[in-house]
Amino acid sequence: MKTKLTELLDIKYPIIQGAMAWVSDAALAAAVSNAGGAGTIAAGGRDVEWVRSEIRKAKSLTDKPFGVNVVLMAENKDEIVDVICEEHVAYVTLGAGNPVPYFEKFKSAKIKVIPVVPNLKLAKRVEEKGADAIVIEGMEAGGHIGKISTLALMTQVIPEINIPVVVAGGFADGRGLLAALSMGGAGIQMGTRFYASRECTSHINAKEMIIKAGDTDSVVTGYLHNHAVRGIRNEMTDKYLELERECADYGKLHELVVGSSRKAPIDGDINWGFVQAGQSLSVIKSIDSCKDIIESIIEEANESLNNLKNIF
Repeated sequence: MKTKLTELLDIKYPIIQGAMAWVSDAALAAAVSNAGGAGTIAAGGRDVEWVRSEIRKAKSLTDKPFGVNVVLMAENKDEIVDVICEEHVAYVTLGAGNPVPYFEKFKSAKIKVIPVVPNLKLAKRVEEKGADAIVIEGMEAGGHIGKISTLALMTQVIPEINIPVVVAGGFADGRGLLAALSMGGAGIQMGTRFYASRECTSHINAKEMIIKAGDTDSVVTGYLHNHAVRGIRNEMTDKYLELERECADYGKLHELVVGSSRKAPIDGDINWGFVQAGQSLSVIKSIDSCKDIIESIIEEANESLNNLKNIF
């Protein structure tokens, strides 16, 4: 399979593994890259030495391209950027802040720059400033989200952008991959589907919660305070949304969620931790290897394409 994304990153399939805080480590990134996609280590919430160690571990596990995600609201972002440049990964994805000031440093280190953007205005800006590709992420995604749906983003952004556009938010199978490619996307980014993989080192409780979840089980917390996060409903989210409806002050809400993104994948607390996951849950029925996940997606995309040929 050949797209602008596979050519840019020198990968077999146009699939990037989304960066999930406390979930996406070297083991997962390397497994996805070895399976023909592009694995991504999530630096969010981590210290500099952890990032360096995971990059080196990934290099020991794969000779395929992989990348690192930088959360630009993190206090240690500059130090993490330095480490990434020193270790020379294939690409970097950047979100939750202004990525443009870091373009020159990454390009000097010959690292491909792929910002995550939530709208057309920012897509045009980062393209103009020299981004190698972009990820447009719809509000169907897990974790921190914007306000525009994936289909609306594809409809409005892809025709206006000349660099490769990777689409994220709600992708979990081959039909979604085909849909993104048919809209002019260069590939997709998936997080939740790889969360429920064998190579993912997160707690089994979190992975089983994804497997058991239905199509209406994701909720969004934080919309009222411009800090929207999507994950699977539990006791913590019920309490949070109750407090939001009561117009509780932000300090009380923050106290409830602080550390929750770590509690579920690391400690296995799926009641008061937060399993950050996207909306396309019911199609994830088992914990499979990254290789099987990617191969099944490609097979399903081909089947869906053949079905379309029969229609036309």
